[in-house]
Amino acid sequence: MTQDHSTSAKVTPHRVILLGSTGSIGTNVLQCIEHLRDDHGITMEVVGLAAGSRAAELSQQARAFNVNTIALGSTDNRIDLDIPQTTTAFVGIDAAHQLIDTVAQPGDLVIAAMVGSAGLPAVIAAIDRKCDIALANKETLVAAGAIVMPAARHANITLLPIDSEHSAIFQCLLAGRCIDEVRRLVITASGGPFRTWPAQRVRSATVAEALNHPTWNMGPKITIDSASLMNKALEIIEAHWLFDMPADKIDVIVHPQSIVHSFVEFVDGSVMAQMGPPDMRGPIQYALTYPHRLKGCSQTLNWGQLSELNFEQLDHDRFPAVQLALECIKAGGTSGTIFNAANETAVAAFLDEQIRFGRITELVEATLDSIAPTPVQSLPDIMAADETAREFVTHQISRQQSSAATSAVTS
Repeated sequence: MTQDHSTSAKVTPHRVILLGSTGSIGTNVLQCIEHLRDDHGITMEVVGLAAGSRAAELSQQARAFNVNTIALGSTDNRIDLDIPQTTTAFVGIDAAHQLIDTVAQPGDLVIAAMVGSAGLPAVIAAIDRKCDIALANKETLVAAGAIVMPAARHANITLLPIDSEHSAIFQCLLAGRCIDEVRRLVITASGGPFRTWPAQRVRSATVAEALNHPTWNMGPKITIDSASLMNKALEIIEAHWLFDMPADKIDVIVHPQSIVHSFVEFVDGSVMAQMGPPDMRGPIQYALTYPHRLKGCSQTLNWGQLSELNFEQLDHDRFPAVQLALECIKAGGTSGTIFNAANETAVAAFLDEQIRFGRITELVEATLDSIAPTPVQSLPDIMAADETAREFVTHQISRQQSSAATSAVTS
């Protein structure tokens, strides 16, 4: 085996805490850690793992990586934990936070890959402990960018984006150096499974149709967000916080091949793009080895097969979520929290087949129209707005179901 010792020697191994270890991002992170160990001799010590409900998978990961402290969000699945008696296991809604409080040390790398806003308290706790953050969770900044970014600056930590789009922008900005010279950020979107569908068919899409993403292999919540392009809406708000960009300097363009992950357009008219195959192990490894680059375990571009790259304007009538996100940025305060909580609740209802696909964005818009944003000073402000938005959406769905049941009886 040939190793690049000169580059590998520059990479400082991290102690890693992985929040969301059993999801698609988490399993790819562990693959990258194995690759760095086996191919480059770089040992990243995994000191904590957190998962939502997949207790058996979490147990297997803990054994494979000799992890002595784990966290499981679901109390219902605790019986499936199969770990040595010497392993500490936190279980329950605060388990990830307890994990951070127990094992996190300054300089650790906390990879935030939990789906939704569930991991937010743990991420804030990790920042308070001066851990660097590799962020694969859009909702952390969408819901709480107003407190997360100032806390990260105050702690003087490194915050690295793992989302392919934000990693792409991050890399382009490193090359361009000066944020003041940026005209706009352009986030690419695959268009999802409904890119060519007429609006009425999109609104009536089934769960199976929405989960059939043409490019990426992701968990159900993220896949549904990709089908509604709500993921692009979340990415816009995240980009606003990560790169300190106003709404009018962030744009989206549809790129079905998912080869160009994002663009940065500079004030002189030049454009930088970051390209790569649709494989999350690329941005994950970059976050693990930053600021260095090593031979990776992800796919590489096959230039012989790369015959064309297509770009299309986004149809805002069929996919209105992006415009809602831009309005959230302008509104400020708890708007992002309300936006995210409403979407999470609506997506869960769609996956349970309680509402049709088109209702997801409608419910998010109705929630934003009905709940006025308030200033954000602390985490309790975020949590209160989150709860209010979830209750509103749940009530709207319940009222709709009751109305439908009444109509069925009277007819």
